[in-house]
Amino acid sequence: QVQLAEAGGGLVQAGGSLRLSCAASGRTVGIYAMGWFRQAPGKEREFVAYIGSGGDSLYTDSVKGRFTISRDNTKNTVYLQMNSLKPEDTAVYYCAARPYGNIRSAAAWHYWGQGTQVTVSS
Repeated sequence: QVQLAEAGGGLVQAGGSLRLSCAASGRTVGIYAMGWFRQAPGKEREFVAYIGSGGDSLYTDSVKGRFTISRDNTKNTVYLQMNSLKPEDTAVYYCAARPYGNIRSAAAWHYWGQGTQVTVSS
């Protein structure tokens, strides 16, 4: 079993930055692919970024060049550095681990954190 705990959300002005972290416990996640999703009010949970066990990464088009996903397996932690934030980035951000199948689908991921709120003001 794996437990995931996100931190680092908050309120920031447009153009600002935040760094989210996702700490894993219960079992090493160094062998798992990890991901970030987000969900805005009234919308479905959407894929944001992915990082494989070897460090390969993928991003949704709307965050490319602004967000960076990274991992520190010695700390069992995954990060999401978010720069040049926009109001449309406002959402609850979720960390996920161990996908099966389409990594861009929330249904493919086995473990989830509780989420952290990110609010970007204009």
